[in-house]
Amino acid sequence: MMRNYQVGMVQLRTGSDKDENLKTISKYIAEAVQKGARLISLTENMNVIAEAKLPAANFAEDESGQTFQLISDLSKKFGVYVHAGSWAEKIPGDSRVHNTSFLFSPKGELLAKYRKLHTFDIVLPSGKAVRESEEVAAGDRIVTVETELGVLGLAICYDLRFPELFRLLTEQGAQVIFNPSNFTLLTGKDHWEPLLRARAIENSCYVIAPNQIGQNARLTAFGSSMVVDPWGTVIARSKEEPGVTMAEIDLDYLDKVRNRMQTMENRRQDIYRLQDLTRSQ
Repeated sequence: MMRNYQVGMVQLRTGSDKDENLKTISKYIAEAVQKGARLISLTENMNVIAEAKLPAANFAEDESGQTFQLISDLSKKFGVYVHAGSWAEKIPGDSRVHNTSFLFSPKGELLAKYRKLHTFDIVLPSGKAVRESEEVAAGDRIVTVETELGVLGLAICYDLRFPELFRLLTEQGAQVIFNPSNFTLLTGKDHWEPLLRARAIENSCYVIAPNQIGQNARLTAFGSSMVVDPWGTVIARSKEEPGVTMAEIDLDYLDKVRNRMQTMENRRQDIYRLQDLTRSQ
């Protein structure tokens, strides 16, 4: 296992032109590799963000699609792991899509695929309902994968508000958890950093959180992409513009924090218990 390595976190301002977005992503991946990244992590909705009036199914892809093939080719070309943020995945026979995160190996192989579990379904104070589930079908699997970089766990954006998911990822061995996002300016200025730091502290894990930044076709994104270490320290934060931010992942340090805090060992599982039902299906 590689105990110490560099991650290149890519903050994006994704537009509605998929081809142009993918050119930008290719440039940033090459830049991160040049800076020494063994792992590269991208944002939610990395390949296209179109106007709300355009159904996500219009630009969704399957594993034979343009985005999948490009990221697979780039990970193989540069010999690096690429956590490809997320994009809209086609669902055969359904007008909805999955919001899906993909992890590629240095050989260009798909190592893991995670479909966002929590859809943003709320009723605003005005009475207006916002129903992401009308466009995005929720996933049904908690996903971790063992690699030479450690055990990696996958989450997406709104999942950040559900600590039980992060605890279950940690129970499955996760040392580094990704949370690619398109987190809004309105909530991001108050909630983004506290939530990320809390998830890292609660689970003594690294959290890598590349976020969209600025105005896109659907919202104004907060930016402030960051990597948080197992102590809860923000060890890398992006500038207020698209680009690559580097950080160091140190699994020996993670072990030191876990040995010091021992919160997993002190849980009262005689009183409460989380159960991942998907593991028995």
